[in-house]
Amino acid sequence: MAMEATGKLRAIFETKQFSERFSKREFVLELADGKYPQTVLFQVTGDRCASLDQFQIGDEVRLEFNLRGREWRSPQGETKYFNSLDVWRIEPARAARPRRASAAPDEIEMPRSDEPRPSDVEDLPF
Repeated sequence: MAMEATGKLRAIFETKQFSERFSKREFVLELADGKYPQTVLFQVTGDRCASLDQFQIGDEVRLEFNLRGREWRSPQGETKYFNSLDVWRIEPARAARPRRASAAPDEIEMPRSDEPRPSDVEDLPF
C-alpha cells in the first residue's frame, strides 16, 4: 500500500545491522494534524539507510512509503501483530514533484489506449 507524507524530522537514529544482508534505520517525522501534531516512526532498510545522512533534525521532508503488517506467533502460541512504515523515497519537501494540473489528487495516470501495452509488445514476432 503506497502512501506519502510531508513533515519535520524530529529524530534520526543510528543504523542497526541485524544480519549480513539486513539493516534498518529508524527516524521520527512530525506530521501536522490540526491542533495536535503526530510524531510517527518510519524506517528505511538496506542501501536506503545512508539516504538519511543528508538530512538534519528540523528539516522538512517528503516521504513515499509502504504500510506493512505481519503476524507473529510466539512459541507459547500467542499471536501478535506488527506494523511498519517502510520508506522507499525521501526528499527535501521543497523538491516535491508537482502533480499534473489536470489530475485529481487521488487520480492515477493510466496509459492512453493507443499506446502499446507490455503484453502487446511481447507478442510481436521480432
